[in-house]
Amino acid sequence: MEFEFSPRVRELQARLLRFVDDHIVPNEKTCEQELAANRRNGNPWVPLQIIEDLKPRAREAGLWNLFLPRSPRAPQGLSNLEYAPLCEIMGRVPWSAEVFNCSAPDTGNMETIERYGTEAQKDQWLEPLLAGEIRSAFLMTEPAVASSDATNIECSIRREGNEYVINGRKWWSSGANDPRCKVYVLMGKTNPEAGRHQQQSMILVPADSPGVTVLRHLPVFGYDDAPHGHAEVDLKNVRVPAANILLGEGRGFEIAQGRLGPGRIHHCMRSIGVAERALELMCKRLSARVAFGKPISAQSIWHERIAEARCSIDQARLMVLKAAYMMDTVGNKVAKKEIAMIKVIVPSMTLRVIDWAIQAHGGGGVSDEFPLAKLWAGQRTLRLADGPDEVHRNAIAKLELAQHLNRPQDAVEMPVTRGS
Repeated sequence: MEFEFSPRVRELQARLLRFVDDHIVPNEKTCEQELAANRRNGNPWVPLQIIEDLKPRAREAGLWNLFLPRSPRAPQGLSNLEYAPLCEIMGRVPWSAEVFNCSAPDTGNMETIERYGTEAQKDQWLEPLLAGEIRSAFLMTEPAVASSDATNIECSIRREGNEYVINGRKWWSSGANDPRCKVYVLMGKTNPEAGRHQQQSMILVPADSPGVTVLRHLPVFGYDDAPHGHAEVDLKNVRVPAANILLGEGRGFEIAQGRLGPGRIHHCMRSIGVAERALELMCKRLSARVAFGKPISAQSIWHERIAEARCSIDQARLMVLKAAYMMDTVGNKVAKKEIAMIKVIVPSMTLRVIDWAIQAHGGGGVSDEFPLAKLWAGQRTLRLADGPDEVHRNAIAKLELAQHLNRPQDAVEMPVTRGS
């Protein structure tokens, strides 16, 4: 198992770090100010000009579409192991991934269309997504059922001649508020009478289809996450061409397994970057403040926390790299336990480090003067998004039991879930 990064990756790391230091971090306040102005004007969903201005620079720097491996349409795409250290750098500032066209849910949707779509579907939707001309949303979770078990999904996809008619309600549809969002990747049921994992299908739904209504945005701990956000979407008698189905009827779970594996590891890669940022802010704050006659950083309790944070981050990073290595070498299916393990370990580790950083900042830590409160909200959400901890722990335990009881691990059902 080799984790030594290639010369190409090391060069990309250096180039990306320079870009982030020169263009992303100095514009954090500008980004917040522009967003605040949009809110005052009554529309926080306007794309941020500062981000749009940085995208051509990222493309010129060769830092565009790095996430998509083995695609002739994006030959610059890296393997999971190669992408990991770059995704970590992007994770240090929540909005930076969009600058490089590497942000969720577009990355997962692009991977889905690339892997499972027809050439016509790729021409219509993948190409403009790769070009950064449009954005997308993934519609899976539903408000009326426990979506931690995706077999509960009730959204109906019914065939009528050369069309499918879709009826249902989705929520936590990240990006559906964005006016640039032009296509949904939707999971629903085409055959409720089929086997438990053959009832579901995935289909491409143009966002401007008649019958589609974005009902409201859903804040996270009070944050609207604009201009991206999360939405509740109603679909009433929405008609789309039958050619929009992905792979065919009954293949939804198969596609979801392929989509959510890379999505989960990308979240974890970015979370390592979040933890590194929190540790950096914590150390700087502790060194700059004096209490009881000496720098706070001289207090032994903070030595313990800093050391524990460093150990925890490096341990988690190695787990992520191992999962990435296995996805590249033996495939997502064989790496399913490792993917589930990092999805449990990394967000909780990052939350702990952020919590210590907040404590180090005192009252400022829970304010918007520093990015820590918003980073904490995002990481707490990750313990639900792409499957709650409990579901992943259950899958890990079943795989471990199967290994010791000589049962086939392929028979262990892995979670296809985005939340509850």
